[in-house]
Amino acid sequence: MPKQGPVIIAPTHRSRWDALLVSLAVGRGVSGRDLRFMVTATEMTGIQGWFIRHLGGFPIDLKHPEFTILAHSVALLKEGEWLVIFPEGGIFRDNKVHPLKRGVGRIALEVLAQQPDSSIQILPIGLQYDPSCPTWGSQAKIEIGKPLAVSDYEATSMKSSSEALTLTLQQCLQALIDKSLFKIS
Repeated sequence: MPKQGPVIIAPTHRSRWDALLVSLAVGRGVSGRDLRFMVTATEMTGIQGWFIRHLGGFPIDLKHPEFTILAHSVALLKEGEWLVIFPEGGIFRDNKVHPLKRGVGRIALEVLAQQPDSSIQILPIGLQYDPSCPTWGSQAKIEIGKPLAVSDYEATSMKSSSEALTLTLQQCLQALIDKSLFKIS
């Protein structure tokens, strides 16, 4: 796990419990770092919304991703924060990593473009539950991957760098799920 510098934590998304599990796995109690969460606006309602806000969540509208969200995320990371983004963009309960949204790569590369000496990394995390639709007492499996150094992907254009970084992240996440003890059908 990275010891310092900005980190985008990129877990698979399997349940509404994921934010809590990620916080327990890599948050303040383990890393000494508070986490910030990029969360869809629809998840920020009711008791769940209250809980997510207290875990460090801030809302985004996937139908209208504004430049301000990109700017806010980049600003947090330039300050050395740890930002959790679920790159699949939705909850999926199977063994497959679904196509990743391009935001993780774009945000990470934008931080590097604005702060060339940044040591920004992406930390892939594979999450699974048994049963796949968790209830109270379900088992959870968390696999933390090797951090990806974003600086390894800055040699080409922003678009091709982002695509390469996203592909590598997708492969890392699938490898973590494949390694998991739970084989969900």
